[in-house]
Amino acid sequence: MGRSKKPLPLLEGVTIEAVAAEGKCLFHWNDLVVFVPWCVPGDVCDVQLRRKKHSFAEGEVVRFVKQSEVRAVPFCQHFGVCGGCKWQNLPYEEQLRFKQQQVYDQLSRIGKIELPEFRPILGSVKTTEYRNKLDFGCANKRWITKEELSTLPPDTGAKDVPAIGFHITGAFDKILPIEKCWLMDDLHNQIRNEIRDYALQHGISFFDLRQQIGLLRDVIIRNSASGEWLVIIQFHYDETGGEQEAMALLQHVADTFPQITSLMYLDNQKCNDTIGDQDVLLFKGQDHIYELMEDLKFKVGPKSFYQTNTEQAYHLYSVAREMALAPLSSPEGDTNAGKPAFKSNEAPSGAVGGASPSPLIYDLYTGTGTIANFVARQARQVIGIEYVPEAIEDAKVNSQLNGIDNTLFYAGDMKDILTDDFIARHGRPDVIITDPPRAGMHPDVVKTILRAAPQRIVYVSCNPATQARDLHDMDADYRVAAVQPVDMFPHTPHVENVVLLTRRDS
Repeated sequence: MGRSKKPLPLLEGVTIEAVAAEGKCLFHWNDLVVFVPWCVPGDVCDVQLRRKKHSFAEGEVVRFVKQSEVRAVPFCQHFGVCGGCKWQNLPYEEQLRFKQQQVYDQLSRIGKIELPEFRPILGSVKTTEYRNKLDFGCANKRWITKEELSTLPPDTGAKDVPAIGFHITGAFDKILPIEKCWLMDDLHNQIRNEIRDYALQHGISFFDLRQQIGLLRDVIIRNSASGEWLVIIQFHYDETGGEQEAMALLQHVADTFPQITSLMYLDNQKCNDTIGDQDVLLFKGQDHIYELMEDLKFKVGPKSFYQTNTEQAYHLYSVAREMALAPLSSPEGDTNAGKPAFKSNEAPSGAVGGASPSPLIYDLYTGTGTIANFVARQARQVIGIEYVPEAIEDAKVNSQLNGIDNTLFYAGDMKDILTDDFIARHGRPDVIITDPPRAGMHPDVVKTILRAAPQRIVYVSCNPATQARDLHDMDADYRVAAVQPVDMFPHTPHVENVVLLTRRDS
């Protein structure tokens, strides 16, 4: 027989010390750091250890002895189960303080580079209903919490209730039913709940991800500052059909919600819910919506990437534009470094100047060309590169839509497109703006950027840890002149960061 594991201890009356990564908090016990979710610094609580390693442990609060004075009352009924907004119990001012510290810690500890004084983090204009897109999974058996499970009588079938909601963290096939989500305009709650109720009333089957059966699979809802709404319903037809039921559901949604300007659908037979390689069909309206930013319009289709916090995206891109184009005061540094370039939640003016009065700009990981088109009128030319061909087509359309004729866009893997030959053909950039995915930039891309030797680099990142790694690799040639954290996702531990790099030999 194998050795039985020694039960992990219950730690009584511990004090939560600080915020940690992934929305958790921590305290120290003996020589271990213990990570705990759903609490805030200053809480005194009893913690049951659930996992123990050599240098750290994980636990959960089983009783609050005394709650911290630094605490907010969560406003969502799903808080504590849904993993989306883990910091609702933390006042927003404290969230911003911890996010600013997170950026500093990651850039200094991982990057190990000289840093200027950071600009104060830009808080989000909105802290609820700030998103323009949400994705809801459908399941034939809803997720049952431990508390609910303990009250259910055995073998009643109560566990087999279908649901539309969010995937449980760490469980790809588990869906937590969502009645009301505060992340988006309330109309999205009405649309989602109506789809659920109609499906239940008419016997439409919900998807079973493990068995790969069931008709109703996924719901994506988007809206825009122009007041338009786009809804995509994923179905999974089987051998006996399902298309007739799907069309009836779509017609009901179209009749019930005239606010929907683009109603689309698809039959997804894959093992996952991604739609990038799927044919998305139009049921009603147009196949896109328009997003507005300053005097620009951006076409957003069913597969388009667009920052999900519309108002804060404007501030993020305004920071990038300012850093790309504003003149530096001297080779030693930017006089704005370490100072707020503008008041919190107020966009910068985007002063023109810098290394060239009309710079050649490369926009790497351009997506649908939002940043490229945003800076194009103050540049000689902007060249955008993006992996997704559909996004590049949208970027070209967005330039045409706004009468911008000095952009060029290329689709392909960044390390394959951005080569020395490419730069020789198109010209050495004065400025490179790069906004890579969470994994950061490929080492080959970093090397090519260094050989291109632009006067400045503006690095926009959704993951300061990988950004710090890339900054370290560029430190011999470039110094960090300015750092601007931007909060795009209130009540979550995620933070965006914009860094201005200038050449050391300028």
